[in-house]
Amino acid sequence: MADLLGANGTREDFRVVGKPNIPGLTSYALATGVAKFGADFVVPSMAFAKILRSPYAHARVLSIDASAALAITGVLDVVTWDDPIFKEISPNPIGGVAGDYLRNEAHHEGAEVGAVVIAESEGLCDEAISALKIEWEELPFIVDIQKGLDPEFPTIRGPEWDESGTYGPPMTTADGIAWMATHYPEDPRKQGNVGWSNKTEGDLDAGFAQADFTLEYDVNLHDVVSLLPNPQASVAWWTDNMYKTGKTLRIEGAVGRRSAIATMYGLPDDNVIQEGVFQGGKYCDWGLRMVQEITPLLARRVGRPVRCCNTREENFDMCVNERRAHIKLGVTRDGLITAVQDNSLLDHGAPSSSEMTVYDRDWNGYYTLKCENISQLYTVVDSNRGFMHTCGQFVPYSWDMITVGIYLIAEKLGKDPTDIARLNLHGPDSQRDDRAVPSFEAVLENGKEAMNWDWHPAGTKRLPDGRLHGASFRYQMCPRHAFLSYFTKLEYRGGVVHFPTQGPIAGWFGTECFTMIAAEELGLNFDDIVVDYDYRAEHTDEAGGSDGVTGHGWIVKECANILKRKILESAAKEAAPGTTRFGPMEFPKAPTPLTGYTADELDMADGKVFVKSDPSKFVPFSQASSETITADYGGNSPKSAWATQFGRKLDTMNTSWCEVAVDEDTGEVEILKYLVVADVGKVIRRTSLESQIDQVVFFSQGCQLMEEYVLDAETGVKLNGNMLDYRRPTTLDVPSVSKDILELRSGDGAYGASGIAHNLANSHLIITAIHNATGVWVDPPATPDKVLKALGKW
Repeated sequence: MADLLGANGTREDFRVVGKPNIPGLTSYALATGVAKFGADFVVPSMAFAKILRSPYAHARVLSIDASAALAITGVLDVVTWDDPIFKEISPNPIGGVAGDYLRNEAHHEGAEVGAVVIAESEGLCDEAISALKIEWEELPFIVDIQKGLDPEFPTIRGPEWDESGTYGPPMTTADGIAWMATHYPEDPRKQGNVGWSNKTEGDLDAGFAQADFTLEYDVNLHDVVSLLPNPQASVAWWTDNMYKTGKTLRIEGAVGRRSAIATMYGLPDDNVIQEGVFQGGKYCDWGLRMVQEITPLLARRVGRPVRCCNTREENFDMCVNERRAHIKLGVTRDGLITAVQDNSLLDHGAPSSSEMTVYDRDWNGYYTLKCENISQLYTVVDSNRGFMHTCGQFVPYSWDMITVGIYLIAEKLGKDPTDIARLNLHGPDSQRDDRAVPSFEAVLENGKEAMNWDWHPAGTKRLPDGRLHGASFRYQMCPRHAFLSYFTKLEYRGGVVHFPTQGPIAGWFGTECFTMIAAEELGLNFDDIVVDYDYRAEHTDEAGGSDGVTGHGWIVKECANILKRKILESAAKEAAPGTTRFGPMEFPKAPTPLTGYTADELDMADGKVFVKSDPSKFVPFSQASSETITADYGGNSPKSAWATQFGRKLDTMNTSWCEVAVDEDTGEVEILKYLVVADVGKVIRRTSLESQIDQVVFFSQGCQLMEEYVLDAETGVKLNGNMLDYRRPTTLDVPSVSKDILELRSGDGAYGASGIAHNLANSHLIITAIHNATGVWVDPPATPDKVLKALGKW
């Protein structure tokens, strides 16, 4: 779908949009270390705070004797969970913690629990926490989700914990008990530690009856840690302001969340000041952490600024939780899938963990198939493994369940998996549409050519050096954030266009993309537009990565055209014949090249306002009007195919390709080539787009070859909860990513753009290539020892 609903959506000539090497507005500050994150703020008279962390997987604090801690010189206060001060905070409307900002029960090791200490230094905070005399009650825990299926195992979570603090109000079952194991009220009530989410479409029995054979397989996803690059932190203090009623809160380190903080503390937005613009890489991580929310409360308690900061170890939130899927497919002898049955066991994690794994029921790759007989039964187990704050770099959406299935069908029938994918992918409009998807055909053929694709069955090809060769392929589409509402304001002032924004809140460069779009529509250069970072601005760069940028960019495009029209009207008015007043006297206006022309007869390009019929008649853009002119526009961009049909409609498509070499003597896996062929509709900022592709490949390699979250079965605690023992790829490990970016203009974001989104990230593309090389399956991460064990050599 081209961008047909807005202004200039089918524009063909681009001066700014899509051009490479457009600089980042904040890149210099980030590269030089000038950028200040929450952990970097230091203010006079600042005290420090730390929250007690649970050393147990599941435990309750029965009592705390803080006398020894309070006796330490420099310790200002110890605030325990039952202090009435915590009742002064309203729940965070965006999400984060479960609503009660400190409780006495911890549901995973490292969870904040029981007490906060405030002292003159972080060292004294540590000393005070060590001095607390705590009476712990160790409680039953689940870190093996199979164990949680045992109906005899004690329930680890009472009804008071079964609520959603992340995505909205608690769901309620028929008997009125709130719980969060699913977000679907038609699902059965949770029993013990287990909930269920069940969805069946079509006729499963009929689908299997149409099949010539069935195929059953397992796809296991292990939990992966998000490890944000900048520790969450904030510093807050209260002041009097003669121009405002009541106290004013100054808080730094919770960028982009000023309204949420204001709501929590019962303040008008104008009474919250937040000037910092950096929050770190938090792609698809929308909420604040307790350390960012609690500092205003503590500052009020001690009457001076307070800073609270997580350590690296305390940043080990889950990026995706464990999932064990057993898939059964009905397949014809031609390779057409007639039935899909997905029985998945999912780790629900600690209370208030994200529900994204359950949302897979609706947002998944099954609906890209012609097959309409689909059953998904999710068994969701409460656990004490960890906390999934929101979704991180990767949400599976069941894409790899079908990726593996397509590969196995190809193996069984001796066919190329790209042919099996083409056979099963439905057409653009519905699952019953037999037409080819133009975007898919383009990325498929480009990928095969770029890879020199020559498919071979598993275990049948060796490289000249003797290593086993394997290759794999997958497709995905972009679930663009067209369901979000966006706002933009632009202002022409003193001959210059200003773009006020709260700034980059989560590590992506959306503001650059929006500035490029505005410049394109106004006929300006990128650096002609002044970006005003201002915490009071209504616009916030909250697009959600490249896919959100295309939807938000549509709003920017419309706003820029409103401003353009207003500028042309003002320019025509000021150039019209007449008089101008100077004091008590009037003088005839001096004619300009625009005199005598209406706004409809004028246009803007190349930094000029000119006459359409005679471009030699122009005035510089900076002299077009003496007025201050503002334009704003907000709302939703056109709905994307994904947002309306969850895969039942297909527009822009992406493919990923991988080639590996496996040394059967050492178990080492080398990625020889990793290729992404993506139809993004239209490139907005190429640097950002390519960087996001690099990032998801970095993640995908890490989770499939290296990263593994290890918990001790006896105690439930993390055995590798630090950056040394939890191995992530480095720049020396990451392969060079080949990129082939197509622009078929078939999305419905700005100019027909679609973006990239989560689905390029994957859990099994490399794993499937390893199987193609060796003929054996290795659950991720495919470390050398696991590869050798699968080969029978360990």
